[in-house]
Amino acid sequence: MPSSNPAFSRFGDAGNGQQNPGWGAQPQPNGAPGQYGTPTQYDPYSAPSPYAATTTRYLTMDDVVTKTGITFLVTVLAAAAIWALPGDMGWSLALPALVVGLVLGLVITFKTVMNPAATLAYAAIEGVFLGAISEAFNSIYPGIVTQAVIGTFGVFAGMLLVYKTGAIRVTPKLTRWVVGAGIGVLVLMLANLLAAWIGGGDGLGLRSGGPLAIVFSLVVIGVAAFFLLLDFDLADDAIRRGAPAKFAWYIAFGLLVTVVWLYLEILRLLSYFRD
Repeated sequence: MPSSNPAFSRFGDAGNGQQNPGWGAQPQPNGAPGQYGTPTQYDPYSAPSPYAATTTRYLTMDDVVTKTGITFLVTVLAAAAIWALPGDMGWSLALPALVVGLVLGLVITFKTVMNPAATLAYAAIEGVFLGAISEAFNSIYPGIVTQAVIGTFGVFAGMLLVYKTGAIRVTPKLTRWVVGAGIGVLVLMLANLLAAWIGGGDGLGLRSGGPLAIVFSLVVIGVAAFFLLLDFDLADDAIRRGAPAKFAWYIAFGLLVTVVWLYLEILRLLSYFRD
């Protein structure tokens, strides 16, 4: 069954029990002429055995869990290393890490890059950025990082439970709604940034720390939580369709992007309540 997800176009019909026809002539009955040229003799013993071992290893849930765990571990270790730097050295690396991470993330997303080097490089870069941001927030609001981490994994576990129990089913309609909401949130963020740059002050007030900012952060957290459902469904769909094992790195990348987004928004929301 074809999928509308562009990520699956990289490996086509793998795992669906369908094989692409070869370019040569097909075997013909005994004595019957081939499609081209002289008659061919069909030997049933020369056909490949249906029980022959295949060189393709398909994606499993163990692959997804393992690769995702490694990816998150690299991010945490990079963040801890930046936090351990003396003074404000880590903060000076935040902006370069943000720019490089954005470019690399776009490349991985649109080219559907499925190799460990790209995913782990992105994880390390995100770790540098998160380490600097977390240290800055924690210096102003002591203990806020621990609260944000607990909140992030609480949302992650909750959405995983919701997905596994089928309380919310990922349908094409839901997918369109979530993606549209994500685009809307991004447009509002850019509009707020532009308004602040042109008119000064708090722009549209979406990041001012007031009631409107709190409501906006709650909406963003909700949208990010629903993106987790799309990530979980992508993993299940890839396993059902027989994606190659290396596709686990792309799934791990997607989960990391969503979790980092969720963590940063929870961190921001907690800072509003501290103020």
